[in-house]
Amino acid sequence: MKILDQNAGMLTNFEVVNLLRSRGATIDLLGSLGVVSASECKVYSFLADSASCNQTRECIGEFLKRCDKFKLSKTELLNIINLRPSSQPLIYPLIRNCDTRLAKNEDEGIDEVQELVDLVKEVLPLPPANNPDNEVEVKTTEIQQEMQDDKMTETN
Repeated sequence: MKILDQNAGMLTNFEVVNLLRSRGATIDLLGSLGVVSASECKVYSFLADSASCNQTRECIGEFLKRCDKFKLSKTELLNIINLRPSSQPLIYPLIRNCDTRLAKNEDEGIDEVQELVDLVKEVLPLPPANNPDNEVEVKTTEIQQEMQDDKMTETN
């Protein structure tokens, strides 16, 4: 990989996953041996378990458009997209002076921090490990594997 323009901009984890996929990276290091480096496979393996592997350009674009009213910096938006915070305590460290910049008016029922958390939950997809559909598939596979192991033990 060759850097054409240093500091051209920051990348989301979604963009890194797409780049690594296009280069042939896989979770299995041996499966992509010679195509990409081992470090690229390790990065891909890490990001494959994050929310970024389920994101799309459309959901990120929608999220950015709907975040305009919060007046967040590019870095703050990037961190929110990459980390997908799903509760208020996880938002506060990502936004500088969060309590003063995002309104909280209980009289009017406005809580911009909670509104931002709700937006993240609504627009940005869950990581694979937290996806209920994926959990069912994983549990089914685990049960099938246990049944096969039991059969192997019985035959021996």
